[in-house]
Amino acid sequence: MAQTVVITGASAGIARAVARLYGQRGDRVGLIARGQAGLDGAAADVARAGGTTCAVSADVADFDQVDSAAKQIEDALGPIDVWINVAFTSVFAPFAEVTPDEFRRVTEVSYLGFVHGTMAALTRMRPRDHGTIVQVGSALSERSIPLQSAYCGAKHAINGFTSSLRCELLHEGSQVKVTVVQMPAVNTPQFSWVRSRLPDKPQPVPPIYQPEVAARGVVYAADHPGRREYWVGASTAATLVANKMAPALLDRYLARTGYKSQQADQPDEPGRPDNLLRPVDDPAGSDHGAHGSFDGSAHAHSAQLWISHHPAATALIACGTAAAGAVAALAGRRS
Repeated sequence: MAQTVVITGASAGIARAVARLYGQRGDRVGLIARGQAGLDGAAADVARAGGTTCAVSADVADFDQVDSAAKQIEDALGPIDVWINVAFTSVFAPFAEVTPDEFRRVTEVSYLGFVHGTMAALTRMRPRDHGTIVQVGSALSERSIPLQSAYCGAKHAINGFTSSLRCELLHEGSQVKVTVVQMPAVNTPQFSWVRSRLPDKPQPVPPIYQPEVAARGVVYAADHPGRREYWVGASTAATLVANKMAPALLDRYLARTGYKSQQADQPDEPGRPDNLLRPVDDPAGSDHGAHGSFDGSAHAHSAQLWISHHPAATALIACGTAAAGAVAALAGRRS
């Protein structure tokens, strides 16, 4: 049965790939982002895939704009079943070089944008006692790295806010569900337009995954919102587990490696446009799509994602492997 799905930050990256997947399912997809060229491109992707769309230009840092966009989407597509918060921005720089206005702007988009989207969704979902909200997070929501203090702070805040909200919904006995999907490094255009004061071009910390891998994780989480959190990618799982076991060791490791691993081996372009305050696809009208510039090194599949989405099959395989090992060991002892 077709659903009405709303996606923020839909003009590029993970959100763009998520929109395309919902289009392939024949869903009604509401798209929210600032840049018109990217929105137009996302709407065309969904339509080509077989879905219907309503694209609305809005800045998620402004609640009134988000709420207005939600109203327009419901008027066009019907009651919202799924709301997916993805929109974010960042500044790559040591904390001492980030201005108060820059830190505020990252927080308003990357944290309050999720709060505003959740508010707009709940206003419509709670009276119907139906709906799912997906927060697209990051491994950096629990394991911070240098040079992204504002972004890491925002992602940590999303975890805390969402946990509080989940408790309230459980207290109410609400059928509205909320879940979080923690992401690895993903090949998105963000690294070509992020504001940066680093000498070399910013890059995601390897290993890097294609946005379609992340999108499959998001759609699965929306379909199975009973779990409070999902992880995408083996690097996310390894990072979060290691951080629980030895956070101080990771502090020292990242202090040594975190600067170099976030920079490519070529100088950044001085004065290039960034998307902190305004979209980079306007007024030039350039659509950047879902992928960034790291196609040559990005993984199109994740074994960890498959395992997390097929627990029964994984358990059977594990039992079969254990049984075969036991038989082999017994045969060895008899011989």
